[in-house]
Amino acid sequence: MSCVPMPCTDTKAPTGVVPGFVAVNSRWVLAATVLGSSMDYIDGTVVNVALPSMQNLLGATGTQAQWVVESYALFLAALLLTGGSLGDRFGFRRIFLFGVVLFAVASLGCGLAHGISQLLFARSLQGVGGALLVPNSLALLSSEFEGADRARAIGTWSGFGAIMTALGPVVGGWVVQHASWRWAFLLNVPVAIATAWITLTKVPNREHDPGMFPLDVQGALLVTAGLGCVVYGMLEWSNGHLLSRVAGTAGLVFLAMFVITERNAKSPLIPPELFLNRTFSGANLLTFFLYGALSATFFYLPLNLIQAQGYTPTQAGAALLPMVLLMFFLSRWAAGLVQKWGARLPLWMGPLIAAVGYVLFARPRVGGCYWLNYFPAITILGLGMTISVAPLTTVVMSSVDDNRSGIASGINNAVSQMAALLALALSAPLFFAKFSAELKTNLASSHVPAQVVTQVEGQRRQLGAIRVTDARAKTAVDEAFADSFRLIVLLAAGSAAVAGFTAMVTIRDERLTRVRS
Repeated sequence: MSCVPMPCTDTKAPTGVVPGFVAVNSRWVLAATVLGSSMDYIDGTVVNVALPSMQNLLGATGTQAQWVVESYALFLAALLLTGGSLGDRFGFRRIFLFGVVLFAVASLGCGLAHGISQLLFARSLQGVGGALLVPNSLALLSSEFEGADRARAIGTWSGFGAIMTALGPVVGGWVVQHASWRWAFLLNVPVAIATAWITLTKVPNREHDPGMFPLDVQGALLVTAGLGCVVYGMLEWSNGHLLSRVAGTAGLVFLAMFVITERNAKSPLIPPELFLNRTFSGANLLTFFLYGALSATFFYLPLNLIQAQGYTPTQAGAALLPMVLLMFFLSRWAAGLVQKWGARLPLWMGPLIAAVGYVLFARPRVGGCYWLNYFPAITILGLGMTISVAPLTTVVMSSVDDNRSGIASGINNAVSQMAALLALALSAPLFFAKFSAELKTNLASSHVPAQVVTQVEGQRRQLGAIRVTDARAKTAVDEAFADSFRLIVLLAAGSAAVAGFTAMVTIRDERLTRVRS
């Protein structure tokens, strides 16, 4: 096997495509898939910088604020596999379009929500829409390009996806400060309208045989229930409620049942033969560690900048601009690394460079200059992710047959979302425990009056959003939050280093061999 994308041997146009289609309409296909998936990528991070405002205006606890992120990621991760299978069964274009419309409706619901419960419901619905549009956008793109054109198209798609992920906090910060956090969601509606118009008028429809890939309904239900229970149990574990323990245990049982049923299913949600390919398996394992580190960091970084460091939402979003610019200008260069050097080199170098960036995030305390404290870390992290993202996507999509591109894309996206889910679920109790211990120590050493200590301790679950008028108590809260953030980024550095080691062990620099179903 090899990590160099294997060019298609069939030089004819894909079935159902008139000659010259790729030359004439390829840009429209690329535009539709980039626009559609960008809604998901932006929304995955724009919410993070809007969380402090949401938390204050809706009166949400720290755990409820985490669920604003987790409710979306949960349904996205649990249903990505189903979304990919639906595309293989009913057509990539059809399911992609349905996902775009559903995502737009859910975004409208988020923007108009008047309470935390309404927002969580709409966020869950957004996750369902994202699970339909993301894997099928990549599968649609892959089905319309061949050979080197496919590698470049995937590189552009993944590059824009990474840019949008990093751009989310920048856009969100400006919108939150100058308008309202609601516009962070409402801006998706015009993007969805443009995507739907391009898809309906410019992207050809492919005929699919629905009987070719029957749906694994049992598997979808088990993995959704399993992930939901496990994540709920982890997030609520620190409350000490019996329900969280029961949910966590039930989730593990559901996931075990999912593994057993998949081995015996006639049309499994996760075809086992895909993982016989060492490159495909290694790329997905690398994805898990790399995106888990990124998700945990990007959740707490805006909170740290706004609540502990005193940045405005606009400043917190703009702090990530170096990463955005690196991904924008270097994404096509990174996509070409696989053709020139193979995938193994960028896929172990990129995560290790990112690990250095995470370590640099652990240096700052409260206060200090952005250019000395955060600019070096964000720049190096951006370089590491730029080197990693496009080659990783190219390797995943080039290691499977075209007729399984939907499920392959679904699996890889599901792995990244599961990593985000588990990273936040695991980091939440660690962060809270570290924050509680540091806050207690800081309050004691600051000689804060007893009544102020009681007031602060009663708001511990608000984390950095604790409201207090005593300056010494506020400093104690900020320093406790900064110390807790330091723990998270050091764990992220370790996870990124493991991702780089995974590439060294599993990715081979021979010509990619496709998995035959």
